[in-house]
Amino acid sequence: MEKKKRIYTPKEVTIGRSLAYGLTDVMGGAAFTIVGAFLLYFFTTFAGLTAVEGAAIIGIARIVDAITSLVMGSLTDNFYKTKLGKRFGRRHFWLLIGSPLMLEYVLMWVTGMNFWYYLIVYLLFEIIAASVLIPWETLPTEMTTDYKARTKMSTCRMFISATGTFLATFVPGQIINMMGQHNAYAYFVNALVFALIFAVCIMAANLATWEREITPEMEAEFAKAPKLGLWGGLKKQVKDYFSTLKIKSFRKHLLIYLFSFTGKDVYNTIFVYFGVSCLDISATNSANILSLSFVGILVTVIAGFLMVKKGPRFLFLSGYSIMFLMLGAFYMIYRIKPDNIMMWLIIVGLIYQVGRATLEFTPWNVFPFIPDLDEIVTKQHREGIYAAVMTFVRKSTVAIATFVVGLVLQSGGYKEGQTVQSVGTQDTIVSILIIGTGGLILIAFCVALTFKLNRDTHDILVDEMNRLKEGGSKADVTPEAKEVVEELTGFKYEQVWNEDNAK
Repeated sequence: MEKKKRIYTPKEVTIGRSLAYGLTDVMGGAAFTIVGAFLLYFFTTFAGLTAVEGAAIIGIARIVDAITSLVMGSLTDNFYKTKLGKRFGRRHFWLLIGSPLMLEYVLMWVTGMNFWYYLIVYLLFEIIAASVLIPWETLPTEMTTDYKARTKMSTCRMFISATGTFLATFVPGQIINMMGQHNAYAYFVNALVFALIFAVCIMAANLATWEREITPEMEAEFAKAPKLGLWGGLKKQVKDYFSTLKIKSFRKHLLIYLFSFTGKDVYNTIFVYFGVSCLDISATNSANILSLSFVGILVTVIAGFLMVKKGPRFLFLSGYSIMFLMLGAFYMIYRIKPDNIMMWLIIVGLIYQVGRATLEFTPWNVFPFIPDLDEIVTKQHREGIYAAVMTFVRKSTVAIATFVVGLVLQSGGYKEGQTVQSVGTQDTIVSILIIGTGGLILIAFCVALTFKLNRDTHDILVDEMNRLKEGGSKADVTPEAKEVVEELTGFKYEQVWNEDNAK
């Protein structure tokens, strides 16, 4: 009997394997935290670009990357049809090649180049990152159907992500402090250190995880599928992506995810400007305030427990409430400017990071359960498409938000290369921090009030789906199961469990 390949051999989902799985989010969390906190500042201070040029680079690259993410979702779902997919796994192939390609990250942190150079190298990194993250994000759904096991994996992932976020804010500040506040080479050294860490982490995750084996049914489905050609294939992909929006809970989840994460990104993008130009503290001290994200390491452990006991809605509302209060506290610090300003910034920044860590933890702990809602509606496994849609819409909105931040900075009179700015410019920076971040999180808060997916409702839905898989009749559904399925999916019960719903 032929021995199964490692990537198709299921094992127990232990804490160790869950942590190893989560290592990829050192890249997912740290790389873009560094980009959000320092890249626009690097562009405008050391690379000679204007705020609009720097924001345009980030915005354009994110839009192109968002399109790439859509392609990757369908590509990784169907990659089992290729020789490489069969040999290395439709998900794991991308982790295997993505690991060494992480070294490209350093190329965007050099000085003396023009707008087109920075655009191209940043665009390339975004594409490489998407080719790793999209297939990797599907692995909890691939590896197990158990709610607790998936929650364990997602909790470990966010624990690792919180560690990566802390390192991404703490380490740069120390390197900049050691090499000099005005030394552009410090940013290159920082990027090199992290690129090597990213490469090792992705390879470790590749070796510790597995995926669903290619079944004869999948092969048979491929054989009978019509050959659509390039244009027909693209049209089908677009239909597939739009079909995900039919799922009621996914629409809500998407809105919560987009607005909360974009609000967090606005905060990260503008905070160094806020510290340097509004509070007259150094870039290192600003980075140190951001590095208080280390508290997220502990928060993820507590949030993992609360995810099971209280559900995601409780976590959403708690995290957002904390962030609202601390944004107000930052505004008071700006207006009052107390003598012991660093002490107050540390206190407020630490509490803010509790809310921020909860914000980051919850959506990606909810995500592994979304494909189950799709499966009971369509009878299909489409994890990659859902991961791609989440990535696409987020990166599109982040691109717009980043560009708008740069545009508002420029229109507010920001002077490139100067740490001292006018009072009007300072007020502009504060408005972006408080109103921009707070407004986006407020929208997420309102949507989260209506979110009904949790452990209990998910268990009821999965039990009903398993009953249908075993040949059970829809006529025998219990009133409770019918109500839950309709509430979570947005479909009438009589319409679910139908492949035509994926069209």
